[in-house]
Amino acid sequence: MSRYTMYVGATLLALVAVLVRMAFGRPDLLRWYLVAWGLFVVALWLARSVPARQRAVLVVAGGVIVTATGLVAPPSTSTDSYRYAWDGRVQAAGISPYDHPPADPALSPLRDGWLFPDDCDAPDRARVSPGVCTRINRPLVHTIYPPLAEGYFLLVHWLTPEGSRHKGLQAGGALMAIVVLLALWRWAGAGRAAYWAWCPAVPAEAVNNAHIDMLGVLLVVLAYCVVRGRGALLGAAIAAKLIPATALPGALSGVLKGGVAWRRIAAATVPAVLVIVLTYLPYVLISRGSVAGYLFGYVQEEGYEAPSARGRYAVLRLVMPDSWAPFAAILLLALMVLYVLRYGDPERPWGGALLISGSILLLFTPEYSWYALLVVALVALDGRWEWLGVALAGAVGYLFGPATLAYTLAALAVFAGWAVSRARRSRTVDERGAAQEVGAAR
Repeated sequence: MSRYTMYVGATLLALVAVLVRMAFGRPDLLRWYLVAWGLFVVALWLARSVPARQRAVLVVAGGVIVTATGLVAPPSTSTDSYRYAWDGRVQAAGISPYDHPPADPALSPLRDGWLFPDDCDAPDRARVSPGVCTRINRPLVHTIYPPLAEGYFLLVHWLTPEGSRHKGLQAGGALMAIVVLLALWRWAGAGRAAYWAWCPAVPAEAVNNAHIDMLGVLLVVLAYCVVRGRGALLGAAIAAKLIPATALPGALSGVLKGGVAWRRIAAATVPAVLVIVLTYLPYVLISRGSVAGYLFGYVQEEGYEAPSARGRYAVLRLVMPDSWAPFAAILLLALMVLYVLRYGDPERPWGGALLISGSILLLFTPEYSWYALLVVALVALDGRWEWLGVALAGAVGYLFGPATLAYTLAALAVFAGWAVSRARRSRTVDERGAAQEVGAAR
């Protein structure tokens, strides 16, 4: 065993200890989260000197242990999984999750002491009515989640023993995270899979907080690790969480090069649309209300229509008036999509998906770290580590407050990585040209 293998092992043990401490929601959570990210970076750096076979063991075994740290405590920084559990319970009772908000008295027979506790003075409790409170956030509004996510909530409810509470959702998140790890290890290699395996965002958001984004990430990774059925898998990912729609342009990389490749466009988009329609159809038929739920209200609540609200468009607002920022974000995003469609590499579609998925977070600057789980997985596929700063920036915003500085530094890191990569490509081209000239002279 090489000394660097021992160094990486020791670093991962320290990372596991920090993640376990984080899982119990200490008051100084941000500081420990930054420490975890520091250990993550150190482990990645040291792993470069580890022999290939030993590195593979560290990535897989270490990744499983790191992922498992999210199981040691209840959700520490998010209440979203309580809504998941409620939606699963409502569906198991034969009721559409889109028809009633949790506060509706019609659903009162489904309430229990876990989701509707008696202590209304505890933190993270929402008032439902006088004397009644719940752990579910936004109990007065309908669910926001797409149909495949709702199907997953129902499945977890069926498979989870009664009284398990949050554990079924956390176990589901851990299982999906490990499947993604194994897929990345198989298709991208151990070196790149480490970006996912050891990233602190994975146990924190995919497992401990059990965010449904993990299902979308799994489907996107599987879509890019196979060729057949890619469009259908991407459609399923969008039907699980809308954010994976940002990965769809990657599947169309280079489709406008030398003309419009209609067959490729149809092969990716038609199955995706069909899967989305088919997953929505059962809920449309059984629901009395809109299956869009609280989606449009959520967009307004999160401040995407008001540039200065909740720190949205933070990076763009540093260089332009607030009122310009939403339009600039949409324009820049459209230009990037066109760039991927025209110049993207169809042999490496995850590169285009990473550009769009990461850029939309840099442009709109949401303060939710779980939104970046997809970016972390795409980094593992593409190897562009500089995009990891986007995931850290979202966490800083969520745990600390306005993330303008964090997102600005993340954007600068992406630009620096792009400049270095371009300089290397230019140097490689120049060296090849010089070698060809020397060969011709001989």
